[in-house]
Amino acid sequence: MKLPKMTRIRQKFTGPSITDIAGAVASEFARTHMSGVIQPGMRIAVTAGSRGVANIAEITKSVCDEVKKLGGRPFIVPSMGSHGGATAEGQIEVLHSLGITEAYCQAPIISSMEVAEIGATDDGIPVYMDRHAFESDGVILINRIKLHTDFKSNIESGIMKMATIGLGKHKQALMLHTYGIHGIRDVMPQAARVVLRSGKIICGIGLVENALERTAIMESIPPHLIEIREQQLLKQSAALMPKLPAEDIDFLIVDEIGKNYSGTGMDTNIIGRIRIPGVQEPAAPRIKYILARDLSEASHGNALGIGLADLTTRRLFDKVDFPTMNENVITSTFLTRAAVPIVLDNDRLAIAAALRSNWGVSSEDARIVHIANTLHLEQLSVSDAVLSDLQRDASIEILGKAEEMKFDAHDNLTTGW
Repeated sequence: MKLPKMTRIRQKFTGPSITDIAGAVASEFARTHMSGVIQPGMRIAVTAGSRGVANIAEITKSVCDEVKKLGGRPFIVPSMGSHGGATAEGQIEVLHSLGITEAYCQAPIISSMEVAEIGATDDGIPVYMDRHAFESDGVILINRIKLHTDFKSNIESGIMKMATIGLGKHKQALMLHTYGIHGIRDVMPQAARVVLRSGKIICGIGLVENALERTAIMESIPPHLIEIREQQLLKQSAALMPKLPAEDIDFLIVDEIGKNYSGTGMDTNIIGRIRIPGVQEPAAPRIKYILARDLSEASHGNALGIGLADLTTRRLFDKVDFPTMNENVITSTFLTRAAVPIVLDNDRLAIAAALRSNWGVSSEDARIVHIANTLHLEQLSVSDAVLSDLQRDASIEILGKAEEMKFDAHDNLTTGW
């Protein structure tokens, strides 16, 4: 089988970018008059999630620093639902993989799966909060605001999600996910309102990233404004989000999937696949086959999202920590996303299988896009059939000439991003 030649390209994304993270945090604390909220001696819980948020270690450290400048005593609370194997130790490991350590942040990490019941939604669904956070003098919620990978609504992934599924630990995550999409789309905001009215939340630090995975917007938001401001920031996030250079793709090659790239391993907004019963699939992009080549080390064996692919490799399969992945997917109740696709021994065999199954299209004419992961889409490679559509696109820079796909001695692709 003759494979198509591939050309390296760069997508020219635009958008704001914050370069002085510590300065931005200090400015936001001043703008929202945190000196009048945080009093000397107050124990302040600072949330830290499991996502690969840009600059998250420096942001967390800077927030802790600002709390200390006001005389407060910050401590970090892992806030990630069932991630890290739903254990206190596992969640500390996840934070360490993100660079959030006690030594770097100069603040203790207090990790526990214990929660306090703080109220209930109007429908009587219990609302929980990490016990240590609840027993503190106040909580600062930090999270990136972006499109959710499971549903579309006015509130998706952001501060309100952190207030519930994150800060409510495994117990809240289980409670909300028991209701499926209704739980995380409709009940989650209701539960978040209970948290925001609890009197425990000092502020939310809302983060928006640009298409290059850089912090574009950072805002300190008072509790009573979090819901409305999050809706506004979600629209800005959607406008800055990266995308693939084509909507019709025969074969998408993804070098790595992982929780550090998306909560679903691959961002469903990028690949156009949700795979949740009863949820309509996105209209675009339209991708026939997806190959997941490998799993990131930062995922610690959690290959959730492998079920969004059609093919994978023995290399990835051998890295899967099934208890960790299964705990995560069973908590979410979206079982298809952890279903293992066809496993091939190497990349060459996987590529051949996909192209052979691309009915009516010769292998040389296949529309192929090759990316590092679904988070970093600035540089990628495309086949000639895709490249021909991009020749007059001013946002595309062609970085080299078309070349044959290169494989190592084990018949795996060599990329060198």
